[in-house]
Amino acid sequence: MDYEGIVYRPPSEARSLIIQVTIGCAHNTCGFCNMYKEKKFRIRSLAEILADLTEVSHNPYAPYIEKVFLADGDALVMKTEDLLVILDAIHRLYPGVKRVASYGTAQDILRKSEEELIRLREAGLGIVYVGAESGDNEILKYINKGVTAEQTIEAGQKLKRCGIATSVTLISGLGGRSKVEEHALSCAKLITAMNPEYASFLTLRLYEGTPMYADVVEGRFQRITPDEIVDEIEIFLKNVDSPGTVFRTNHASNYVILAGTLNGDIPAMLKKLEEAKRTHHYRKFRETGDLL
Repeated sequence: MDYEGIVYRPPSEARSLIIQVTIGCAHNTCGFCNMYKEKKFRIRSLAEILADLTEVSHNPYAPYIEKVFLADGDALVMKTEDLLVILDAIHRLYPGVKRVASYGTAQDILRKSEEELIRLREAGLGIVYVGAESGDNEILKYINKGVTAEQTIEAGQKLKRCGIATSVTLISGLGGRSKVEEHALSCAKLITAMNPEYASFLTLRLYEGTPMYADVVEGRFQRITPDEIVDEIEIFLKNVDSPGTVFRTNHASNYVILAGTLNGDIPAMLKKLEEAKRTHHYRKFRETGDLL
């Protein structure tokens, strides 16, 4: 099995079998993202995908595979009937699999009917990772997300009605210094409306060649400090109302690791943020020459 390009997957899919069903990302114009720039988007043929699944099934470790992640950026862009064939093959070839996951854009989710999503859930699609990034429409327009906060909320509510778990990713610092409070409050509003099973924050990291990198270098965008990132997360936690949502800031980019369940663990997480800010005890992450 050959994987084309760099592998990108959510941290929680570290032990998953990763099968490429699309190459790259159909949108691929977000101003902060450099993930799929070296790839020309295409949907792989069913023959290619099924051949990969069959090949890996002969591996002696195949019986121990419990999770499968459908890469790359937005597997749900595929036709539902094709996804159903793939899901059927996964469960036929890997009877130990307990969950299949994928990334999914709000556009992809909204294009599918509830009947289609229910069929996918019944066939084994257990969770969809949605990169919401922000709940502020001005920020979403600036980063060229191609979707509004209202559409993201609608997509999340649709997945919930269809019984598919959702993991929503937000990005600390995405509004820059001018929109710390607006970004935080909009993210709290978005998560409150979606009430996803999982939610997390990454921290904005910018790479040479992306539009936002150029904006920082040329002074059009001011990045925020670790203290301001803590302020942003504090505002979020003080305003979100999403009982039962598992919340994390445990990505390599995060300055403070938080782990808890909303709403019950909010006081403990706020206390940890206050302590980190008081002592300036922030995690460091490895930086490269092309990273801001």
